[in-house]
Amino acid sequence: MDIVSALRAFLRVAETGSFSAAAIDLGLTQPAVSRQVSALEGHLNTRLLHRSTNALALTVEGEQMITMAMRVVEAVDALNEASCFESAMASGRVRLSLPAPLGLYVSDRLAGLLERNPGLSVELVFREEPSDLIGEGIDLEVRLGPVSDCSLMCRRIGWTTAFLVAAPRYLEERSMPKTPQDISAHECVCYSRAGDGRSWSFSDGSDEVAVRIAPRLIANNAVAVHRAVLMGSGLAVLSHILVAPDIEAGRLVNVMPDFPPARLPINVVYPSRRNMPLRVRATLDFLVEAVREDPLMASSLVS
Repeated sequence: MDIVSALRAFLRVAETGSFSAAAIDLGLTQPAVSRQVSALEGHLNTRLLHRSTNALALTVEGEQMITMAMRVVEAVDALNEASCFESAMASGRVRLSLPAPLGLYVSDRLAGLLERNPGLSVELVFREEPSDLIGEGIDLEVRLGPVSDCSLMCRRIGWTTAFLVAAPRYLEERSMPKTPQDISAHECVCYSRAGDGRSWSFSDGSDEVAVRIAPRLIANNAVAVHRAVLMGSGLAVLSHILVAPDIEAGRLVNVMPDFPPARLPINVVYPSRRNMPLRVRATLDFLVEAVREDPLMASSLVS
């Protein structure tokens, strides 16, 4: 068994949720991909995927295998690229679209990527809604939540972590909400992504609870919502990237910690994996590593 090919097949099946879609991406037949994954399960003596007539789902062992499999495949790819000196340096421009909070996080870390690749340039496009990747010349785009466009390659690189927050001045004359149902009595400031500005979802660790809200202020940029909440405008659900320093400093309060906002997968989408230019692959690898550096984004579980 070619263990690297089997790991690639497993990763593509996990990312696409389909043996057929993985086969198209890998240039193989669906039965060949199925055999590779089955051989990998036999080699590891554990089931990685739950299979049914209509759906696939990762087992706990399969979920744990994702990160290790990615490291093996990426290490092999890096060895292949390093074997040719001319291909060891990425060059050219990469257009990278991503939501504002993650864009701020990434921009703080881009210097290292650019120093390692003097011929590379990166154009950051801060955007909350999906782009027309080909029409707008976007090489990579970070999307939060499920990706419905099956024509795009999709790679999950982490998970969002958010907090329900409010400024102390806002809470001074109001009772602190303890459950999602208490939110209806409060002013809400909503960070709207892709037009969704009327509901928030929370989790108690096992179930998710969706709450309809009637926000008096909606913005499609998280930085604008962050500034409004700091001034005492109401409650808001915002990324830990923006609010963790404020919570630590006492400028914002972590409201309702027993019911944190539901988490979303962080996905990178791109038009095709075949013949991906080194400039794009280098930027994608940078994104993966940048997200892994943050424990709250790297894990699907938060204690």
